[in-house]
Amino acid sequence: MDYDKLTEVMRRLSLEAGDIIMDIYNADDFEVKSKSDDSPVTAADEAADAHIAAGLRAAFPDVTLITEEQADSHALSATTFLIVDPLDGTKEFIHRRGDFTVNIAYVEEGAPRRGVVYAPAKGRLFYTNAAGVSVEEVGDLDKDATGTTIPISVSTPDNTGLMVVASKSHRDQATDDYINKYAVNDMKSAGSSLKFCLVATGEADLYPRVGRTMEWDTAAGHAVLTGAGGHVVRFDDHMPLSYGKEDFANPFFIAYAPGVELKMP
Repeated sequence: MDYDKLTEVMRRLSLEAGDIIMDIYNADDFEVKSKSDDSPVTAADEAADAHIAAGLRAAFPDVTLITEEQADSHALSATTFLIVDPLDGTKEFIHRRGDFTVNIAYVEEGAPRRGVVYAPAKGRLFYTNAAGVSVEEVGDLDKDATGTTIPISVSTPDNTGLMVVASKSHRDQATDDYINKYAVNDMKSAGSSLKFCLVATGEADLYPRVGRTMEWDTAAGHAVLTGAGGHVVRFDDHMPLSYGKEDFANPFFIAYAPGVELKMP
């Protein structure tokens, strides 16, 4: 894989998809439909997906592409592939809360090596550069020219008072029970894959997810966290979370900064 080209293409497509999403977000009204699993989908999901998929297929025609909104792709089997969630946090989008993201990732031999997470309503763009180091780009976010990038890095956790981030829309008792195993200094809630980015920037130390997710929900955030020095492991046995699983469904997982003394379930 040409990582320079990959970084440029993923960054540009995420910004272009963000514009598509925000045009619909700022409209007076938009239609919300239900998919077969009863999860919501909007015109923004579908339009952003179509744009990103077309761009990736044009740039990397020989690489398998998995996207949330193209059900046919979910039957594919691969360990190296591109994977897209064009609008993670659809519920946040519908309720106009701003915590939604565009996610594009490249998985190589079962591990997310490169990724971009763009939160268009918040103007925050995180990605792995060609060397695999995670950065946050600040400034105008010009589609044709990379602006100022700031390397990001996980925190050095204090296990006597951890900073924890948890889901805004999927918080439940099982999550709270697990968090209560730790000494917590502060709790944050965030939607979508922004939770990975908060750990990656050192704004949080620990993000446990005791609930259903799919690989397209996590791959880009996982890549950004890895490039910032963090880890994502399975909830049950603390083994690394892998990709290319059957149906692209994830087990429960924990994202964290090294130094957090992980507790078993």
